[in-house]
Amino acid sequence: MTENIGQIQAVPLILNIEAATDVCSVCLSRGMEVLSQQVSEEKNQHSMVITLLIQRCMEEAGLTLKDLDAVALSEGPGSYTSLRVGYSTAKGICFALRKPLITISTLAALAGAAHHIALDDEALYCPMIDARRMEVYTALFTAKGELVSPLQAMIVDQTSFEGYFSASQRIVFCGNGVDKCKGLLNNIFTSFSSIKICTSVQLIPHAISAFLNKNFSDVAYSTPLYLKAPNITAARPKPS
Repeated sequence: MTENIGQIQAVPLILNIEAATDVCSVCLSRGMEVLSQQVSEEKNQHSMVITLLIQRCMEEAGLTLKDLDAVALSEGPGSYTSLRVGYSTAKGICFALRKPLITISTLAALAGAAHHIALDDEALYCPMIDARRMEVYTALFTAKGELVSPLQAMIVDQTSFEGYFSASQRIVFCGNGVDKCKGLLNNIFTSFSSIKICTSVQLIPHAISAFLNKNFSDVAYSTPLYLKAPNITAARPKPS
């Protein structure tokens, strides 16, 4: 697929799609400039709103999908249904218009956004996405976005991350899974970011880096990052 993307531009025009979590958002960016942005906070409505948000973004910017240099997508972890909606939409655009696809870890995007606010280059950044009960999707990143601990589904307790706490290096927690874990993680080595949700705008710096380095995902074979199997409830047998 990558041999058909054409000449790489210094300031790419990218459609950024975040559909991994409760908030569905889309933005159009040229370099770091946001040309248009659309957001829907209606839960479980991604399949109904995502194409409308994309259409509104393009109309607001006075551009068409053919003008795009690439499509960037939040790859998860997150909601199974939401991730599938985002992937099918992004893949459809890329396949139909022969555009490259960029996939970005939702956790990495959250960590980057938290660093942008905290501006602490020595801290570790720990995004948490709610995975129900006391479980979260999480990982640890440096300020430069380097992965320190593996991406995982974790049941949080008082011993979580204890090997990473340090008097000289704090951990900044962010994401919508943090609030339920605060009581277990609140100590002198921690701080809590105001970043709660992942948005399409948070994908932009990651998308630009991937684009300029030609780090594209395979449109046909790339899949969402689920981290754990879906919780499927078996149907009750019909009464005889």
